[in-house]
Amino acid sequence: MSSTLARYESFLLNNVSTISTLESSLRSVTWFLPGRFKDAELASEALSALLNVTSLYHDTLLARIVQSDPNWKPIIPTPLHTRYTRAWSDKESLYKWAARVLELVRFTQLLIEMGLRRKVSHKNRWRGIVLLEALKVILRFTLLKITRRPLLSPPIPERDIDPASLPPPSNLSSPTLAATTPYTSPPATPDHLKNNHIPLQPNALLLTPPPPARSDTSVEDYLLPKALTTSSVKPSLCLVKPLSSAQDWLAEGVYVIRPLVYAILLSTRKHKDRALATAFAMELVSRSLRRTPPASATVERSEYARRDRDMLWYLLRGSVWETYTRPKIESFVETTARAPILSLVSAVVKDWIPLIDEYYYYTAP
Repeated sequence: MSSTLARYESFLLNNVSTISTLESSLRSVTWFLPGRFKDAELASEALSALLNVTSLYHDTLLARIVQSDPNWKPIIPTPLHTRYTRAWSDKESLYKWAARVLELVRFTQLLIEMGLRRKVSHKNRWRGIVLLEALKVILRFTLLKITRRPLLSPPIPERDIDPASLPPPSNLSSPTLAATTPYTSPPATPDHLKNNHIPLQPNALLLTPPPPARSDTSVEDYLLPKALTTSSVKPSLCLVKPLSSAQDWLAEGVYVIRPLVYAILLSTRKHKDRALATAFAMELVSRSLRRTPPASATVERSEYARRDRDMLWYLLRGSVWETYTRPKIESFVETTARAPILSLVSAVVKDWIPLIDEYYYYTAP
């Protein structure tokens, strides 16, 4: 087994750019598969889950190789989210494995729901969904107990290594695009230029000084994006401040248990509207109770901004979807069905509408 993994890792390093391009291309294909043939959504989600799991393994492998090479230097600064999550992964092995299991569940939850829908009854399907949400709540509270800080999504480092910048395995001692040592001698003169003793006359345009250009940007505007911020010099574990008050803990706890409460209420068809209202109310309570991070807390502010954007998903849930959003989307599909270019978009949207009706995890919180 170890020899098989070693051969696969060697194959990955030899073809890292090609594999990355293939992953990106296959992800695009998954958007167009639903509705093309019977059980196309199952094939699309199986392919998507497989790509996500293999990408997680590839990211882990590339990060391990890069960290083991002392000569490697990143071409661009490491994102703050990656710094923070990687620091916790390196410090606490429990955090690393809990975060990975949480991501694996997230990658495969829709595929599991599709399998349950085809094999078991409606009641047992929702039991499986509630169990998945309970597992995710346990993992998130585990991460919260370890860090004592607001949870980030995703809780694992994202890929910050350009596969094209990695050298061949034979040059892993200096894995950078540029050479680490300068050339000791200038390049040799080509043979067809060695006997050329007539100097080239300079062009008149090259001798004319350019007119003075007026720049609309000041020196401060040019240098400000290149200056170091307080987040750039902070220790990685200090990029997010610990939760300090009971209100902070309550806000984060409400946000964590919100998907489980929503799934439990949805599992009984009688509480469908109550489930949407309860989940949205818990979202607003968590938002009002959470602390307001300072301008320098870039990581925490970006996480809260993502949570605020995710509230738009409520337009695709419950009675809001059935009475407001879906009729408008169906009207758009009918209007653009015969338009030259928009008809392609409307055809894809039309194939996705039944999936939102049938599956929970397409729009789950």
